Amino acid sequence: MRPNILDPLFVSITSLAGVGPKVAELIKKIVPADISDREARAGDLIFTLPHSVIDRRNRPGIALAPSGAIVTLEVRIDRHQPPPRGNKSVPYRVYAFDDTGEIALTFFHANTGWLEKAMPVGEDVVVSGRMEWFNGRPSMVHPDHIARVGDTESLPLVEPVYPLTAGLSGKVLRRAIGQALERVPALPEWLNPDVMRRQSFPAFGEALGRIHNPADPIDVLPDSAAWRRLAYDEFLAGQISLALVRATVRRLSGRPLAGDGRLIAALRNALPYKLTQSQTQALAEIDADLQKPERMLRLLQGDVGSGKTVVALLAMARAVEAGGQAALMAPTEILARQHFATIAPLVEKMGLRVAVLTGREKGRERVEILAGLESGAINIVVGTHALFQETVQFRDLALVVVDEQHRFGVHQRLAITAKGDAPDMLVMTATPIPRTLVLSAFGDMDVSRLTEKPAGRQPIRTVTLPLERLDELVGRMRDAVADGQKVYWICPLVEESEEIKLMSAEDRFASLKPVFGDAAGLVHGRMKGAEKDEAMRAFKEGETRILIATTVIEVGVDVPDATIIVIEHAERFGLAQLHQLRGRVGRGAKASTCVLLYKDPLGETAKRRLSVMRETEDGFRISEEDLKLRGEGELLGTRQSGTPGFQVARIETHADLLEIARDDARLLLTRDPDLKSARGQAIRMLLYLFGRDEAVRLLRAG
Repeated sequence: MRPNILDPLFVSITSLAGVGPKVAELIKKIVPADISDREARAGDLIFTLPHSVIDRRNRPGIALAPSGAIVTLEVRIDRHQPPPRGNKSVPYRVYAFDDTGEIALTFFHANTGWLEKAMPVGEDVVVSGRMEWFNGRPSMVHPDHIARVGDTESLPLVEPVYPLTAGLSGKVLRRAIGQALERVPALPEWLNPDVMRRQSFPAFGEALGRIHNPADPIDVLPDSAAWRRLAYDEFLAGQISLALVRATVRRLSGRPLAGDGRLIAALRNALPYKLTQSQTQALAEIDADLQKPERMLRLLQGDVGSGKTVVALLAMARAVEAGGQAALMAPTEILARQHFATIAPLVEKMGLRVAVLTGREKGRERVEILAGLESGAINIVVGTHALFQETVQFRDLALVVVDEQHRFGVHQRLAITAKGDAPDMLVMTATPIPRTLVLSAFGDMDVSRLTEKPAGRQPIRTVTLPLERLDELVGRMRDAVADGQKVYWICPLVEESEEIKLMSAEDRFASLKPVFGDAAGLVHGRMKGAEKDEAMRAFKEGETRILIATTVIEVGVDVPDATIIVIEHAERFGLAQLHQLRGRVGRGAKASTCVLLYKDPLGETAKRRLSVMRETEDGFRISEEDLKLRGEGELLGTRQSGTPGFQVARIETHADLLEIARDDARLLLTRDPDLKSARGQAIRMLLYLFGRDEAVRLLRAG
């Protein structure tokens, strides 16, 4: 049960004055929490932090106020000049002066009575707003604040500026946030006193107050002590919930999986190549885990083409040797079938039975597969999350391999765990994830990395080329196609849009078709599944030689003899995406090339991105650079795909706090696994505040 003290923060924001259903919908768009499945609450507002401030301490005097600056002026009201009767288009002007000069305060569609009351002639008032100069004359249109000199308490000297959306005014949002802050109860301290002292952290309530009511612009910077305190709270909540998942997973005790080595030996003999050093190392780590009585929970990170599938297959062979079954789960049907095509011939050479199970298997075929899994006749199964529906029963599921982890969140890890007698789990990802992000998303896992490419893979030469040299490039591509090579040509859009003048896939196809004739193919996300498959098949089998495409081809498409990829408007893509796209070539024995076509002039970030791509093929280095350039929010497209997009923390600014939070969480749970101590009880409140209730439920379930 949620502690009652937190109830005021869990009410709908429509209970705040001035927030009706319409405003609530607008506010829902800007709160940083992922609340697509519920309404916004007061607690979401307290973590909606300002991105900058208006500093009203700037009081230069009328004559010295620069145009465009927000200034505060102390002036005496000289006269009012209403518009001529019946002419609404002329504004109402109030003339005022100080020691340095005169200013016109300008109001459109004014309420005369209100203005006369707020600014009586002869009175001293303080006005604040943006200065404008026309023909040497100063004016201020609709000042943000007007107050009599005696009562300037109502004037915030340093005013926070929040993210907004069309239709939502800053004033309405500030009022709502102010009311939410008033509801924050006095909470017990959940932080370790040593950490607080070393980091100079203020208390939780004080940190919120400093950021939302700043005394100085420094208070709203992400590296201020107040912001760092809240970032640490969020990291700690995340690390504790991951550690609780890990503890729950481990508590369902595993069993040692040890075999006699004959299947592994047969499989290694069947491979047409030797394993790389890092594959051998990763396998040794996995084997050591499998032989322990605790359950394995390991993340296998490896760049595109680093040979993760083979490592997974050897681990699955080990599970089968030990008398169990193994399952490989992929996020899409295409990837599941591709894995099946890769491993089936090898598995059959070992004399084992392998099946594929997705939504597509129906009728008798499905019944037979389900029976084979239940009787244990099928040793290894490959599929989508259809593998973990109620109807699928295993005789003895010992190992689950999950591909492309960042599409499967913590919840799914638990659902899989419920199948079988607590199977070991190996998770693979081809998205190189920087160490800090691995900690935040997968703090409950041990990590193995594949850092080299398998033997026989050719390096990819990467060149950058301005769009002005397009004709020269098309000429070179024509020679390459005539020479029997295959080319990907990637465009950022499906069709040209009004706002952005970029070349779309359809327009580029139209311009290249006359040059390449029937050798040109087209594939993009708006095509039907069957059309896409057909376009890919024609390219794979060499009926087309140049494939114009959008980024649909980013993940999992395998055409080993494609040797050139042209990425148009490369400056529009993120580093991780450029790296994934480049990984479509260099998969066969021939040398490959990646051409990054860009449009001048390039911004600093785009320049840096393109030079990183030229300098290295190392996915891990690229991911670290990407983190520096973009921040974690977009790094894996994480906003959509279920890794933690943080509400308050910014990985690029607060990474140093993540390790401290992880160690703190582990130590706390070693001493107080059920969070029963005074600090443990306070930590439960922290988990609720940051929406980590599932972790509290685990405590109860355990």
